[in-house]
Amino acid sequence: MSLDARNPFAEPLPRQQARAIPWISVMIASTLTALPLIATVPLMPPPGLLMLLAWRLLAPFALKPWAAAPLGFFDDLVSGQPLGSAVLLWSVCFIAIEFAENRMLYRNFVQEWLIAAAALAFCVIGARLIAVPLSAPIWPLIGAQVAIAVLAFPAAARIVAWIDRRRGPLA
Repeated sequence: MSLDARNPFAEPLPRQQARAIPWISVMIASTLTALPLIATVPLMPPPGLLMLLAWRLLAPFALKPWAAAPLGFFDDLVSGQPLGSAVLLWSVCFIAIEFAENRMLYRNFVQEWLIAAAALAFCVIGARLIAVPLSAPIWPLIGAQVAIAVLAFPAAARIVAWIDRRRGPLA
């Protein structure tokens, strides 16, 4: 597999750089929540989680199973969520995805999208339960945020597929 269709003889990235790209892309996506955007309604999907799930579902060997914890910790640091919430929720998602992968013989993109939808709903609702008092009437907003996140997953998967194709083989 070549890095560039126009230059099939291009040198692939060194192994360490190619292994760091998934980590860096998730961290860059997590920092998008720190952009100074003014919104009256919090409907932005969690971009770090979208990238993490896309890497886990499309390129399962790009990230180690324990990668959810440090990446979740970084997301907690930059997003302002209570420290440890993304560590817990993302790690539970990785364990659930691992369990689902062991049960499935093969899967297509629709099944991956459904797995990502369940993981996104779990994480957004779990983050709401951890961070916001239960008396706050924001359930319709949480539902809208989950819907937007689920609809944004194909775009994140497309970005991950493009990055994975550019980083080349790891052999």
